[in-house]
Amino acid sequence: MKNPLYVIKKPIITEKATHCADEHNRHTFLVNRRATKTAIKHAVEELYSVRVVEVSTQVRKGRRRRMRHGYVQESETKKAVVKLHPEDSIELF
Repeated sequence: MKNPLYVIKKPIITEKATHCADEHNRHTFLVNRRATKTAIKHAVEELYSVRVVEVSTQVRKGRRRRMRHGYVQESETKKAVVKLHPEDSIELF
């Protein structure tokens, strides 16, 4: 995965994620399931021009949802929490 746009799908903007970004300089992204920590690190550094200190990943299990014709299993997603260098920051909005 050479292209960083294939690695990082979108930033996760929730109340908890914005608090971590403001207080602890940790930003949360929804990433490709096959992306490694080093690929995520290089993609964030290239897209946002920042220095990444640490990457933590988490595979979130897809939940079962009831639809009209029975149950549907959602696919699993991967979330990455990226800790930036204290001098760097990302402005999402």
